[in-house]
Amino acid sequence: MDLFQLGGYGLSSRLILGTGKFSSTRAMIDAVRSSGTQLVTVALRRFNRDQAEDDLFGPLSEIKGLTLMPNTSGAATAKEAVRAAHISRELSGSLFVKVEIHPNPLHLMPDPIETYEASRVLASEGFLVMPYIPADPVLAKRLEDVGCASVMPLGSAIGSGQGLSTAGMVSIIIRESGIPVIIDAGLRSPSEACAAMEMGCDAVLVNSAVAVARDPAAMAGAFARAVDAGRQARIAGIMPKSGTAVATSPLTSFLGTP
Repeated sequence: MDLFQLGGYGLSSRLILGTGKFSSTRAMIDAVRSSGTQLVTVALRRFNRDQAEDDLFGPLSEIKGLTLMPNTSGAATAKEAVRAAHISRELSGSLFVKVEIHPNPLHLMPDPIETYEASRVLASEGFLVMPYIPADPVLAKRLEDVGCASVMPLGSAIGSGQGLSTAGMVSIIIRESGIPVIIDAGLRSPSEACAAMEMGCDAVLVNSAVAVARDPAAMAGAFARAVDAGRQARIAGIMPKSGTAVATSPLTSFLGTP
């Protein structure tokens, strides 16, 4: 089986699902089940056991084989992100943490300096750190050096639906990385998830494209199939591009001049 190795975990699904933006908890749970994902990311503020209508921890915990990855969304500094990670680990028992630090609400770009510092601290404390980062090959390598379990470069701005606008830089990250590379943010359609896997990403994280779909559960299933197709195509070996036409059938003698 082609398992996705992440820390000490072997996952059969290479689709990671975000849990924000859904119209209801029921819609989110249906999408998670339909996707077949084994790893979901949840904001700390959605661990609210005192208010069932605003709690995702309880419903998600009931899904067999599902691992929670708390994220630090809302943190503006490394210190805030580290604190959120500690609280999330206490509440969920999960060693996974998605370090997500974007202090400017106008563009929601990840802060590379604060992200590096938070990731360095959390990795040293035994967390399985999965930082959300700009598509920066130098930063990605530095994060690998401090012990992150993966790097998660953005495809484009969060929620923008602009797809793989950073494909060139992500390709460099993939080529130089010794840890899994997971495309995160900006994907709009299953075909873009397939393209990310074909180019060599180890997994895909998607949220908005599923959550805002007319039928989130159906869209989650479509993304799952696309991720699998892209992975299988990558393994099979995609044909190289040619600058000229190449005949698919050899010329035979009956086509020649007698």
